[in-house]
Amino acid sequence: MKKSKKKSLSLNILLYFIIFSAILLIILWVFQILFLNTFYKISRTKALKNSINILANNYGIENYTDLFDEISINNNICIEVVHYNMITYSSRTVDRKCMTRNNPDILEFQTDFISNDQTLKSAEIINPNYNSKTLVIGKKIKDDAYLFVNTSLVPLDDGIKMLKGQFIYIAIIMLLMASIVSYFISKRLSIPIIRINERAKRMGAKDYSVKFDDETNILELDELENTLNEATKELSKTDELRRELMANVSHDLKTPLTLIRAYAEAARDIDASKKKKREEDLQIIIDETSRLTLLVNDILQLSQLESSVVPLTIEEFDLKILVDDIVKKFDILKKNGFKFNVISPSCVNIKSDRKKLEQVIYNLVNNAINYTGFDKTVTIKIIQKEDVVRVEVIDTGEGIKQEDLKFIWDKYYKVDKKHSRNKYGTGLGLSIVKSTLISLNYTYGVRSILNKGTTFYFEIK
Repeated sequence: MKKSKKKSLSLNILLYFIIFSAILLIILWVFQILFLNTFYKISRTKALKNSINILANNYGIENYTDLFDEISINNNICIEVVHYNMITYSSRTVDRKCMTRNNPDILEFQTDFISNDQTLKSAEIINPNYNSKTLVIGKKIKDDAYLFVNTSLVPLDDGIKMLKGQFIYIAIIMLLMASIVSYFISKRLSIPIIRINERAKRMGAKDYSVKFDDETNILELDELENTLNEATKELSKTDELRRELMANVSHDLKTPLTLIRAYAEAARDIDASKKKKREEDLQIIIDETSRLTLLVNDILQLSQLESSVVPLTIEEFDLKILVDDIVKKFDILKKNGFKFNVISPSCVNIKSDRKKLEQVIYNLVNNAINYTGFDKTVTIKIIQKEDVVRVEVIDTGEGIKQEDLKFIWDKYYKVDKKHSRNKYGTGLGLSIVKSTLISLNYTYGVRSILNKGTTFYFEIK
């Protein structure tokens, strides 16, 4: 299917204004020219009916004839009152193109109305003197008293011809004005949009130094610029993190692979009699392979968490037992002087995803081990509250500056920006913690005091 050629904003605005003006002109043509005679007739009929009602209500009052004369003159109508088949009142008919009983058609209308004792009747009668229609209405007002009013329905053909001539000039003026107005509006709108578009293209080409700082005085465009500025900042940060992530992952992959190859070659060349040396080299190969496997698994897990492909498995279990089991996994570090304090009630039953929660606490403890102080102490607190259970993992390290706290959840983020291999873990632990807690919809955070330590926490609903 062939795509239609896209039009510029200026051309679109011009077309919309011309279409809008054309619609207005069509409406004017229909109401002011095409149906002008019809609207005129409807208007005169309505005015005549209103007048006859007023006349009927005021007939017989003192000086009613003065009122009838006034209504006749103001509304350009002719009035006759017939009482006992005699005309008891007739308005002046000069210059009003009225018809009286002298006209046989009017006489026939009145005679028929009276003889049939009708209450209300209207008709259109041709006035031979002016070759135009006259609207006549009869109304019974009292016994043997009848009110007849009529008005000329003069065709507006001459006026319509004049309006048609004016309409051509009006149409030309409106189309010209629509073009001029649309030109200035399109310029006012299109110029800032074109500038925004050009900068957005630069941003799409990874030029994150671009700034959207035009003051357009158009609310939506100013909001768009603010949004694009925020997007630029986030993309810049994301791109920087992506480069750091690639560098760090490459480093962490390259180092164990290099060690595995070096020690594998060394083990191959070692004399068979040096069994101890060979076993040491093979153990290093095993350790580095395990580290490599852990890194790949963490990257895979983080990817799954961020794409929300891992479903939740909610079950009830004792959080205290789970924490004790996690701490046992680090028992080997006690030989190196590490101490683990678990402060908790004896039983803390919760409902959550056990495996995901285990990964969160394991990673937080592992992070505390990497950054705890010289006393090598890691504390895990479980605090029961009315509506939540709060878990805190505390180290006694150097702490983190306040301006750096919001970045520590990023992959491989380090305050000094210099990557080094983690002694324990892969450097993705806190990113996995963040993604897991978000998937569980748990509140989480971190507090830190320089030279005193850091506390990571989360709350289970």
